Amino acid sequence: MDMETFSICFLIWLWSVNNIIFAGEGQDSIARIIGGYIVPPYSARYLVSLKRNTGIHFCGGSLVSRFWVLSAAHCKTEQKQMLVVAGEYSLSTFEGTEQIFRPVKMIAHPEYSSSSKNADIMLIKLNRPAIYNSFVSIVPLPAQGVSLGEGRLCQVSGWGYTSATSGKASDTLRSVKLPIISAHRCNSSASYSGHITNNMICAGFNNGGKDACQGDSGGPLVCDGRVFGVVSWGHSCANPKYPGVYTAVANFQKWVYRTIFSGSLQKFGQ
Repeated sequence: MDMETFSICFLIWLWSVNNIIFAGEGQDSIARIIGGYIVPPYSARYLVSLKRNTGIHFCGGSLVSRFWVLSAAHCKTEQKQMLVVAGEYSLSTFEGTEQIFRPVKMIAHPEYSSSSKNADIMLIKLNRPAIYNSFVSIVPLPAQGVSLGEGRLCQVSGWGYTSATSGKASDTLRSVKLPIISAHRCNSSASYSGHITNNMICAGFNNGGKDACQGDSGGPLVCDGRVFGVVSWGHSCANPKYPGVYTAVANFQKWVYRTIFSGSLQKFGQ
């Protein structure tokens, strides 16, 4: 049995005994949806779970074509240590809707900075095409350079802790709707004080209480049915002073297309 087959069988075994592992401490702490709600099954069919071979969910991503997933550059890890799971709803239950892949390429944006988190965006090529059905589909990208007005309501989804302090995790997919915050306000001395670049979007409520965090990293911020943001970073969770920060996908649409189409006649979305 080769390593890929073994890893997939092991992951299914973890599901079957209802013993999926949740990262809890330190570097692998799962980002959480704070103040959100459990979504109807498979209502976010574009969402994927990035897992370690042990079954630990550590980041999210969005299926943008049959072969490609959009995520955050800081989620990059060794290819042989990662599984990509589409059609996921409950992390602890194997539901028969899952499609499990290996990455064959992980391409972080060349301008990504681990210190500033600028250009925190990555594309993952799958080892085989995803099959579109009632559980798995793609999410379209926005046009290059399109911006979002302050107050626009968008949705972020993911798995993990439902509280910033309790450590209680939900294995069921959750979402929360958040308003866009202007770059001027997010970059003010009362907030991130100049650390927000033109390649970032801020979203959250003035009084906090609702947010995504690190373990949801790489997951999509969807506005009007398009993935406008990738969960990137923030200071603490659901903090009224520090809203969540997302990579502005509209600034990288051309890069995404160039990367996907490079050396291929594949039609985007197929």
